Amino acid sequence: MKAAIRYLLAAGAALSLAACGSTTPGDEAGAAPAGKLAVVATTPEVADFVRTVGGTDVAVTQIIKPNVDPHDYEPTPADLQAIGAAKLVVKNGVGLEEWLDQTIESAGFGGTVVDSSQGVKLRKDDPHIWHDPRNAKIMVTNIQKGLAAADPGRAGTFAKNLTAYSAQLDQLDADNTAAWAKIPAGQRKLVTNHDAFGYYVDRYQLEFVGSVIPSLDTSAELSAGQLGDLVAKIKATGTRAIFTESSLPAKSAEAIAAQAGVKVVGGEDALYGDSLGEPGTPQGTYLGAEKHNTATLVAALGG
Repeated sequence: MKAAIRYLLAAGAALSLAACGSTTPGDEAGAAPAGKLAVVATTPEVADFVRTVGGTDVAVTQIIKPNVDPHDYEPTPADLQAIGAAKLVVKNGVGLEEWLDQTIESAGFGGTVVDSSQGVKLRKDDPHIWHDPRNAKIMVTNIQKGLAAADPGRAGTFAKNLTAYSAQLDQLDADNTAAWAKIPAGQRKLVTNHDAFGYYVDRYQLEFVGSVIPSLDTSAELSAGQLGDLVAKIKATGTRAIFTESSLPAKSAEAIAAQAGVKVVGGEDALYGDSLGEPGTPQGTYLGAEKHNTATLVAALGG
């Protein structure tokens, strides 16, 4: 990570920072269409929020692509170029984008950085704030304010989009609550690849038994003793499954599940912990990914 940032700092002096913008997460940085607000968004979740609130009036360059681990991301010269040409940079915050500050400095960015986490009640050192829809409402409100400040002439449109989307977030929260109400408390036991679902667990009153990666960060690894402890805890608590995540390999989860005698939920049913699905799929949006997560969890734990 540090080496990559040093490279960017050196490359920044040589790059010609052209205008950029993209309306789809797979596009490379390019010229923003005339009349559109050029915005860089760091994560898939934040980019989806910006597209939804900004609508057709924004051109979004999404830095981290689907199923790329944000905890260990290394910025590229294209990221540097996109940031340098943007008017607004929107981040998740809470330390998720450790690389961003130095990249912004190297890019010579002169616009505004919107920290979408402002006002969210945080769990200690946990950046996965979007897994509680109530937090997502705070995030999109922060984004709407940032867009309105950057483009006052369209503030009314951004506010209208925010109102409509906030209602959808309320409905998501209500649907999740109703789904979990059907599952006995004793069956709401969760084991995942890494500790990404703390806000979801708190919101819907699940019991977090443990994770294959013993950390909020994906770079940590289980020791032999921790692995044995997790297997024992899974057996003792009657946990029914281990849930893999779309942006992380399933091999370790499968090995632990075999020792514990439980099933692995993965493949097309893998949870979206740090990422969203591919563009154009239902899980390619925040709402679709969160609906998928709840449906998958409830089906596996309630059966």
